[in-house]
Amino acid sequence: MGSIKQIQVTFDCTEPPRVAQFWAEVLGYDAQPDTDGSWSACNDPTGVGPRLFFQRVPEGKTVKNRVHIDVRAGSGMVGRDRLAALQAERARLEAIGAVCVRVMEADEENESCIVMQDVEGNEFCLD
Repeated sequence: MGSIKQIQVTFDCTEPPRVAQFWAEVLGYDAQPDTDGSWSACNDPTGVGPRLFFQRVPEGKTVKNRVHIDVRAGSGMVGRDRLAALQAERARLEAIGAVCVRVMEADEENESCIVMQDVEGNEFCLD
């Protein structure tokens, strides 16, 4: 059997077009809505990143995500420079509907990261 070349990450949600548009703006992806609003997707215009698919489900989110997306806004940075880059990205994402859950500043073992929620409460990290 050959190796898998691409993956798609699927989100259950109540408003697929809204969530897809949020993630398209976060990642610089192109949004692809369905005509009836029952699903939406967003795609990496370079073809490198995974496709994100959003499907309408009747039930709401009830617990913490078991899988989440890490938005790599501070790759290669450390200390204050990293935290400043993460805070700048946090401000940009809050302007499009994200919510900051907590800022985890660097300690002896880990660099800084920021836990956020998307427009439907799905957790993700800025790292």
